[in-house]
Amino acid sequence: MFLPIKESIQFISYDTKRAITPYLYMAPTITLLTSLMLLPMIVVFRYSLFDNVIMNKNPTFVGLENYQKLFSNATFWISLENTLYFTFMSVIFHLLIGMTFALMLNSKVINSTIQTILRVFYIMPWLFTAVIIAIIWRLLLDPSGVINYLLIDFGITENNIEWFSSSATAIHAVTFVNIWAGYPLYMVSLLAGLQGVSTELYEAASIDGSNEFQKFWYITIPHLKPIIISIAMLDFIWTMQVFPLVWMTTGGGPIHATEMLSTFTYKLAFSRYKFSLASASAVIILLLSMSVTYFYIKYQKSVD
Repeated sequence: MFLPIKESIQFISYDTKRAITPYLYMAPTITLLTSLMLLPMIVVFRYSLFDNVIMNKNPTFVGLENYQKLFSNATFWISLENTLYFTFMSVIFHLLIGMTFALMLNSKVINSTIQTILRVFYIMPWLFTAVIIAIIWRLLLDPSGVINYLLIDFGITENNIEWFSSSATAIHAVTFVNIWAGYPLYMVSLLAGLQGVSTELYEAASIDGSNEFQKFWYITIPHLKPIIISIAMLDFIWTMQVFPLVWMTTGGGPIHATEMLSTFTYKLAFSRYKFSLASASAVIILLLSMSVTYFYIKYQKSVD
């Protein structure tokens, strides 16, 4: 009744085969992305619309009630404010430090041997995982650690500073550690972009009487603009979701001083077992990330 698969394929036209072939190659990737990304996102969104899934055998539909509870939760707004501060400061200083080091490594003033040594030194933060970075900086910024010893020895401060334990300094300390850990991405990408700028443009600008700042502003920056925008948008998305570094240094404390949306969501789910509220918080993080992703895709299309 039914033809074997091999024989049935023979009745498919050549044009049809050509049309479906790309989709057959893409099928494994699409299947993987759907099962590992799309389906979990749908499940989490569904969870956010019920009273308390997992802990309740028969959860009831409550609509947007979980979102209303989140928006009336003071800790949620603290975590959102901390996340935005942490993200914006990280992205800005990643760019500034990465640009500075890239310009330094691309400069002809510095000896090539020294540049090679500096390149290895500057890229070192990339060699460590978030857990190792957290342990290193917890030791360095310990009240009895090296940083406080140097500050007291140079007369900058008189007492040991509790960098991660004080609500006044914790958010700044965590942000500093994240900046230190993330600038190599900018440095490497911008260095590659700088090496692609033709020296003839700088020579022509020198002949026209341009100074170094004018060369940087009117030649270097326009050539690096696509790289800067792309990396900054991706960095914004990644930094907004940072969890291990914050969790291993402060755990969101003290008194929510470093509470991020990621740690806030984790605590809702696995400390307080409010999985529906945690799902609603996760959806909000997704929407914030997707808003930046939209502009990133729109920019990429305009470049193409």
